[in-house]
Amino acid sequence: MIPESQSYWLTNSHVPLCLINSNNVIAQNSEELCLVNIKIEQGKISQIIPAVSSLDGSISIDLNKKIVLPCFIDVHTHLDKGHIWQRSPNSDGTFATALATAIDDGQKYWNSADLYPRMEFGLKCSYAHGTKAIRTHIDCFGKQADISLDVFQNLRSQWADKITLQAVSLVSLDYYQTDAGVALADKIADVEGILGGVAYVNPNLDSQLDTVFKLAKARNLDLDFHADENGDPNSICLQKVAEKAIKYQFTGKIICGHCCSLAVQSAEVVKKTIDLVKQANISIVSLPMCNLYLQDRQANTTPFWRGVTKVKELQQQNIPVAFASDNCRDPFYGFGDHDVLEVFTQAVRIAHLDTPYSNWINSVTKTPADLMGLSTAGRIEVGLPADLIIFKARYFSELLSRPQSDRLVLRNGKQIDTTLPDYSELDHLLIR
Repeated sequence: MIPESQSYWLTNSHVPLCLINSNNVIAQNSEELCLVNIKIEQGKISQIIPAVSSLDGSISIDLNKKIVLPCFIDVHTHLDKGHIWQRSPNSDGTFATALATAIDDGQKYWNSADLYPRMEFGLKCSYAHGTKAIRTHIDCFGKQADISLDVFQNLRSQWADKITLQAVSLVSLDYYQTDAGVALADKIADVEGILGGVAYVNPNLDSQLDTVFKLAKARNLDLDFHADENGDPNSICLQKVAEKAIKYQFTGKIICGHCCSLAVQSAEVVKKTIDLVKQANISIVSLPMCNLYLQDRQANTTPFWRGVTKVKELQQQNIPVAFASDNCRDPFYGFGDHDVLEVFTQAVRIAHLDTPYSNWINSVTKTPADLMGLSTAGRIEVGLPADLIIFKARYFSELLSRPQSDRLVLRNGKQIDTTLPDYSELDHLLIR
């Protein structure tokens, strides 16, 4: 239990070295965990010192090597689709059925009275699990843009002191060739959002990307694409996005999510694409749980590949790589609880990130914080808010072996209530 005191120490804390900016702390074990004392004063971190150091007279809580992480950053979600599985399940688990089912659900139900409680349910889960910032893609075709973005803005205002929210427009790229697409770009600028969309290989992809880059540059907007969410080796949307970024000398941030087809392409194509991605300063977000669920799904056939993109190869070229939740209890992914620790755990298992763990914990903390432009999030440094998660686990092997549902979450140095919302809160929307 964390004291109500304005000044206290968390002693003998295990913190990953890659998350600490301190010259007097060094790694203590093979997992690059440091044993440190962290002083919290007035809701902020005031000191980080080696655990062997002497302390002042403030209250101290001995964590006995418990792991302490900064609050999570979830950089790719779909809050507007969340928690509709009960009324709109995916009958065969395929991507095509997921898309058709989600569109049908949206046309039937997505007004503000439906969207607000479902999206807020996702926020409640995220907050209880220890997430501090979320970027959500918002379906924005036609009139749905006004409805959903208005709900988003209300939630962003209501939750401002708990979770930082960012919105990305989600449409197919051909939509931006229309007057409605141009109006959407204006709307996204008005709500301080990110211009986004789904890139598909098609004869008009080059001209579609030209338009999107021009719209973004004219409005000083960052870009966030869904790219190559399939197992087709001929799907090279990521490569095309990189070429356009170089052509337009785009200086804003660009994120490409999924990029699954990169994992099934030839070594030559992979090298060419990664070289272009690096030159274009594009960052990659992998969605391990959703892609494990959807990719390589065929009736009566055991899946062969895991859906995850070439995360190790990308990181080896110093390309920022993050992992995120993506969909939650909807036709694209029938499970999930907005818990970024689960995302990281599954990423480690699916992509073999445990040999060694290295700095992969950055992928759900510091790296996505940087991608969202949040310089005070996703790390543990003197002067930053004491937004921390304390786990009973002492080592990564312990952290990733249990759900850690007994974690403690601190916001501004104070322990919060981590009770998860009850599913019955949504019964009036889902039981038809």
